[in-house]
Order: sequence, then structure tokens, then C-alpha cells
Amino acid sequence: MTLPLFLAAAAEQAAPSGPIEGLRQTFEHFGVEPKYIIWQLVSFVIVLVVLYRFGIKPVTATMEERNAKIAAGIKHAEEMQAKLAAAQQESSVIVKKANAEATRIVEDARKSAKDFLDRQTQEATAKANDLITKAQQAIELEHKKMLADARTEIARLVVTTTERVLAKKLTDADRAAYNDTASRELTSV
Repeated sequence: MTLPLFLAAAAEQAAPSGPIEGLRQTFEHFGVEPKYIIWQLVSFVIVLVVLYRFGIKPVTATMEERNAKIAAGIKHAEEMQAKLAAAQQESSVIVKKANAEATRIVEDARKSAKDFLDRQTQEATAKANDLITKAQQAIELEHKKMLADARTEIARLVVTTTERVLAKKLTDADRAAYNDTASRELTSV
């Protein structure tokens, strides 16, 4: 309880007569001298100017330059991304065209192959039919020749047999007559 009374008495005793005098007494009470504060303020301003000029200003300029480079890089990346998208679209269009062209070429090749196969089949069929016709004609001619040869041989055999049966020799006129008769009879068979 004595401490607050003691402080109040000290405050009355040290009551300033004016505001500047009160400030001076407060500074003296704490041991602060105004001339040192002024020198400290001047030193602080000098350090602040030096730091600003040689520290803050170059760092700020470097940061602004880096920000500009980053912005340019981002812009360039966006441009490249747009170009990439355009290139991808263009390549997909080219691939679609190439696929369509390849499909058309394959279809043309299939059609050509089918036409060629049809032509070859028709030609082969015609050749086969031609060969069959020629073979049939050859067989028919061979058959006729064989029948004629067989008739002649049979007629000769009939005449020879008849000659032997009759045991006499026939004249050429008789032989021709027998041949004609035998030929007519064989033709009717």
C-alpha cells in the first residue's frame, strides 16, 4: 500500500511545467539523450537509402524481370499448346484422309481382282467348252472312222468267210455285191 502512495508523491514532485519539459524529463528519467536519437535517425535514413538503392531496388528489378520471363514462358507454353492441338487436329484429319484413301484403294483392288477373276473364269470356261467341243468332234470323227474301218473289216471277213463257206473263188463283181449287201445290213444294225 505504500508503493502507490510513493509513486503518486514522486509524480507530483516531478510534474512537468510544459509538454516539452515533460518529454525532456521523461527522456532523462530513462537515460535517453535527444542528440543521440537524431544521430540514430540520420544513420537509419542513410542505411535505409543504401539498402533501398543497392539491395531492394536491384532485387525488385530482378524479380520483375523474372516475372516478365515467367509470363513470357507461360505465354509461349500456351502458344505451343495451341499449336500442338492444331497439329494434332491436322494430323487426325490427314490420318482420316489416308484411311479413306486406303479404303478406296483396297476397294478398287478388290473390284479389279474380282473383274480379272471373272474374265479369267469366263476365258477358262470358254477354252474348256472349246476343248470339250473339239474333243467331242474328234471322238465323233474317230468313232466314224472306227465304224468305217470296222465295216470294211467286217465286210472283208464276211466275204472271206462266205468264200470259204461256198468254197469257191468269187469274182470281183460278186465280191463287191456281197460287200454292199453286208454293209447295208451292218448299217441297219
